[in-house]
Amino acid sequence: MPPAQSKALTVLRVTSGNFIEMFDFFLFGFYATYIAAAFFPVANPFASLMLTFGTFGAGFLMRPLGALVLGAYVDRIGRRKGLILTLAIMSCGTLLIAFVPGYATIGLAAPILVLIGRLLQGFSAGVELGGVSVYLAEMATPGHKGFYVSWQSGSQQVAIIVAAALGFFLSEWMAPSVVAAWGWRIPFFIGCAIVPLLFILRRSLEETPEFLARAHRPSTGEIFRSMATNWRLVGAGMLLVVMTTVSFYMITVYTPTFGRAVLKLSSADALIVTFCVGVSNLFWLPVMGAVSDRIGRRPVLLTFAALTLLTSYPALAWLVVDPTFGKMLAVLLWLSFLYASYNGAMVVALTEIMPASVRTSGFSLAYSLATALFGGFTPAVSTWLIEATGDKAAPGFWLSFAAACGLLATLILYARHRDGTAMATEH
Repeated sequence: MPPAQSKALTVLRVTSGNFIEMFDFFLFGFYATYIAAAFFPVANPFASLMLTFGTFGAGFLMRPLGALVLGAYVDRIGRRKGLILTLAIMSCGTLLIAFVPGYATIGLAAPILVLIGRLLQGFSAGVELGGVSVYLAEMATPGHKGFYVSWQSGSQQVAIIVAAALGFFLSEWMAPSVVAAWGWRIPFFIGCAIVPLLFILRRSLEETPEFLARAHRPSTGEIFRSMATNWRLVGAGMLLVVMTTVSFYMITVYTPTFGRAVLKLSSADALIVTFCVGVSNLFWLPVMGAVSDRIGRRPVLLTFAALTLLTSYPALAWLVVDPTFGKMLAVLLWLSFLYASYNGAMVVALTEIMPASVRTSGFSLAYSLATALFGGFTPAVSTWLIEATGDKAAPGFWLSFAAACGLLATLILYARHRDGTAMATEH
């Protein structure tokens, strides 16, 4: 097999688990109003939706635990075995959410089982992104690490595109009452059906040469001690990720609900916008990853964090004054460009700043903390901000805060390296 074709197939195999994770996450966000009615039926629609988004966010609280436990396993046992294990755990959570009967059928057990499914997904996802990113970084050709690692996020965009397309066809094919009653489960069933294929793809992976060449494999205790020693680095890495994770969940998972419930646009319009956002992300991620290979991570991170800080609220304020499909598409494509450009450089930067011996654990812990504390609760925070302030553009403040975190982290991490590179330190 030609080297280029072999590399492309390796990227496909390693990112396959990312696809199912984001496919399910997006569906949970898009069908939040239906899930709220099925599992959290309370008199107040706002309270019901908040319970649903709270359950969605609760899965992210498991990510730091998954990052420590499973990250240590991946750094000690190997990238390949770790990625197979994370896919198995994630699949269990996905199956649980897809097949749990509603509150009307089994009562309080329904929301409890959905919560357990989200916790399993969160525990697995705590190391999934880190494991995939580190694998891609270690198999990349010299000088193209940013381009290769960007496909970790790229696979998530494919999931967004497929999920949005499925949702659109369901909304066109089924009556709204049918979708609300049981039709929303169909995309979840489809996700479950492709899990066996993903296992086949993951099992064919080979271990990375860089990991095999490593003379010392740290014990779990050594990994935990290294994480404690490098807590400042992990903290700065967490701030670096905040901009990415808040932006991503804002423009993908929350967008359909924002379009329907806040802007009062149709479900079809919201899904078309989300589909276009996924396509836009998929284009800009590898492009800007490659740009960061040429000019360095630092200038890309600084530029797009600053642009997000300055334009998020004004863009949303312009949209909510007179919401239309065209205005929503324009604003979300702009936010997509900012997110994907920043993230194209951020993910590979995070693999570079972590010590090699604990690269998966360090990456995963920083990423999962950012997602658990900030990104995962973006739909809930956005819903609360609008309710508390009466300002439909208030989620823009949350985006601006996230951008400020990314700007600060970039300045800290690259303070001593003006050439656009940050150095990891072994301890």
